[in-house]
Amino acid sequence: MALDGLVISNIVYELSETLTGGRINKIYQPEPDALILGIKNNRTNYKLLISASASLPLIYLTDDTPANPAVAPNFCMLLRKHINGGKILSITQPGLERILHFHIEHLNEMGDVCEKILIVELMGKHSNIIFCQEDGMILDSIKHVSAQVSSVREVLPGRMYFIPETQHKYDPQTITEEEFFSSVCQKPMPLSKAIYTTLTGISPLIAEELCHRSNLESDQSANSFQEIEQIHLFHTLKRMMEDLETHAFTPNIVYDGKVPLEYAAFLLTQYQDMHTETYDTMSEVLERYYAEKNTITRIRQKSSDLRRIVQTALDRSRKKY
Repeated sequence: MALDGLVISNIVYELSETLTGGRINKIYQPEPDALILGIKNNRTNYKLLISASASLPLIYLTDDTPANPAVAPNFCMLLRKHINGGKILSITQPGLERILHFHIEHLNEMGDVCEKILIVELMGKHSNIIFCQEDGMILDSIKHVSAQVSSVREVLPGRMYFIPETQHKYDPQTITEEEFFSSVCQKPMPLSKAIYTTLTGISPLIAEELCHRSNLESDQSANSFQEIEQIHLFHTLKRMMEDLETHAFTPNIVYDGKVPLEYAAFLLTQYQDMHTETYDTMSEVLERYYAEKNTITRIRQKSSDLRRIVQTALDRSRKKY
């Protein structure tokens, strides 16, 4: 499972199609690191869940309404002040980063038309929701990051927003054949690792998928393949990027029996022996996948005491026997 750049691209496409032009009429903060935006567009009400949880960052459209605190947190109040009633102009993704930009038009206190940017970063423990002016100056964020916490970037009111360049990676949408050969194909490491450590937005799961589609061993050293095999791998990557650019997504979940194993924006041919269910939207995939995962986890937690009692009884019986 991976909320990678390809899944984010699918979500951006879906949200753009559904929410662009809509107006924000409700803003809630049910958790310290999560928001619910109520948006009305084309006479339909939508609820957008945004979670910047370090362990489970997510964004999708949902029908559920989590319980809200009696007193709204400061970040929620700030958003209500500025963008409640605002119109969503566009939803974009910089490159294939795990980042979404919501460009929102609203009226300020003087009645003038202004634009704000709500930035959602879904990057594991670095996940955040950042509210900025049009010029990129941070007004506030759901998580404050000081210089003591991060030497790379401060996320505090008054600072300018930027995407930290912690490691140089190539954009798989624009990488040339020569760049691909000189970077990915020259690394003395397993091929799948060479792919996801070199290309932005590619997760280990998708790197394995590219190897499988190319009929190449993912654990073989990247610099040991022949030129014809390298060319085949590059063309496989480009075909996937063409599907990305034309929005030819196939949101799906792969099941191991009844247990959800993986999800992706494209069909995973490496799991041909397992059952795959496809969905109309990535929001459906994320909501279904994590709901089923949570159900299985809760059952295991609640049954742990019972299993421990049974195991103890079995051990005693075996010793007596």
